[in-house]
Amino acid sequence: MEFPRRDAPYLSPKADVSAMMLQVLLALIPAALAHIWYFGPGFLFNLLVAAAFCVGGEALMLRARDRDPTVAVADYSALVTAALLAFALPSLTPWWVTATGALFAIVIAKHLYGGLGFNVFNPAMVGYVVILVAYPMEMNLWVAPRMGDIDYIDLTLMQTIKYTLTGMYPDALNFDAISRATPLDAMQSGLRNMRTYAEIRTNPMMGDFGGRGWEWIGNFVAFGGFWLLIKKIIRWQIPTGVFAGLLIPAGLMYMIAPGTNASPGFHLFSGATILCAFFIATDPVSAATSPKGRFVYGCGIGFLIFAIRKWGSFADGVAFAILLMNMAAPAIDYITKPHIVGHARRGDHQ
Repeated sequence: MEFPRRDAPYLSPKADVSAMMLQVLLALIPAALAHIWYFGPGFLFNLLVAAAFCVGGEALMLRARDRDPTVAVADYSALVTAALLAFALPSLTPWWVTATGALFAIVIAKHLYGGLGFNVFNPAMVGYVVILVAYPMEMNLWVAPRMGDIDYIDLTLMQTIKYTLTGMYPDALNFDAISRATPLDAMQSGLRNMRTYAEIRTNPMMGDFGGRGWEWIGNFVAFGGFWLLIKKIIRWQIPTGVFAGLLIPAGLMYMIAPGTNASPGFHLFSGATILCAFFIATDPVSAATSPKGRFVYGCGIGFLIFAIRKWGSFADGVAFAILLMNMAAPAIDYITKPHIVGHARRGDHQ
């Protein structure tokens, strides 16, 4: 009797790279619309500029490597990088700042290491860190959210375009009139100036947990993240690890000294915590890949975010936490690699 043998894989994969990346882009649409509503149309211009330079940079690099440049559009990976970078930027960001981050993300962080599937670091976070260091003033141009009872300057579409293209402020306005501290900046500076957490929370920009406007964007990001979990585009270990690594130490510190530490809810709904957990940390190339390793990797990111926010110079710290754990991902995978059935582990006795 003959037993027919079929070579693995026995089932055809249900999704390819382009399908997965398209799902990620679709999952970000609700949060993008919320961002535009609360912080103005600048997000849309940031996204368009980032997309143009990410896709253009990828096409040029592929052509330089004698590869088909249409791949730059076909797999949507450059567009995902552009979208994540746009979410990290203030609404009023000059186009050359966005372009610098986009080109550095694609040309240096991605193709210098061999392109898609070979990059060691998350490209969007590399681009963001570069412009955060190179253009600190422009990275502080966050406007107040569109809320009826706080000081909000509703820039027109033409005023936004003018600043994005020229860097010139609208008539009778300046940097101090337009820009506002983010909730994380306000919390960090307030605590360092010996104000209590309860006193800082009286700022009208603070919401139920985090910053007003920021909370709703975080909610829509979470909706998109749960959609990716349902579609099995991402696994649960990294988001769970990020939340555990951040919220457990934040909760302990808050219980010990509630006057000098922000609450876990504030850490969760301020800054890019939720975006990091579902969309940035889950990058399949630069993250850990073993089941246990993903959770350890996520916990490391969460704890580093807390440590940077608590003791570091930067208010958020998501990008630095991601890049630091990117470097640790190979070691985490090596330590947490699953045991192969039928093979004895090192040190096991026969």
